[in-house]
Amino acid sequence: MNKLTILTALVAATTLASPALAGDSEGKLQVKVMATGVLPDGKITALENNIIGLPAGSQTYANDNVVPTLAVEYFASPNVSIETICCLTTHGVSGTGAIPGTQILDHVMILPATVTLKYHLNAGGGIKPYVGAGPSVFFFIDEKPGATTSALGGTRVKLDSQLGFAVQAGVDIPLGDSGFGISFDGKRYFMNTRLHVFNAGGTEVLTTKHKLDPWVVSGGVSYRF
Repeated sequence: MNKLTILTALVAATTLASPALAGDSEGKLQVKVMATGVLPDGKITALENNIIGLPAGSQTYANDNVVPTLAVEYFASPNVSIETICCLTTHGVSGTGAIPGTQILDHVMILPATVTLKYHLNAGGGIKPYVGAGPSVFFFIDEKPGATTSALGGTRVKLDSQLGFAVQAGVDIPLGDSGFGISFDGKRYFMNTRLHVFNAGGTEVLTTKHKLDPWVVSGGVSYRF
């Protein structure tokens, strides 16, 4: 899946960089192809249903991941823009605290649907730092129970998609007037979810609320036209 995402991003960047679309360092549209580190938390904040018998002091964390991302940005004015991103990131969830080394989720893919309103400053020489903020929803795909969850009778897992919020800061650095540049971006998401675990009979045997709140840091190339 990551290879397909990389290919899609490269094709998009190549198309936009074709002679048919002349670059413009002050153009209305900007596309970025970036490498992105996704650094989630995954901490349990509430235990709402515990038929499965999770011991007191149980805690969880989600692993980090590095993925390609594609960002598309529209400039409504020289200083104000709207940006959305496209990526898929895959994670597992393990136990800590009273359950160290356990495997809670073997696999989950996250699609972070995010739109931010950004304000750009002019630092001189075409360098433009920016800040932004906006709503986000994480869509969880293909959740699979880990070995420990399965051993305790959990045959199916589900994570809730909920509305959250993101703030960001970064900088765009042009490489001449051709429209090409390099970009660095950091986002902090404020996002909660609930994990539902079901047994073979369809009974919900565990419900936990989690704080994800990932840091998402990116760097890559941009093209404005």
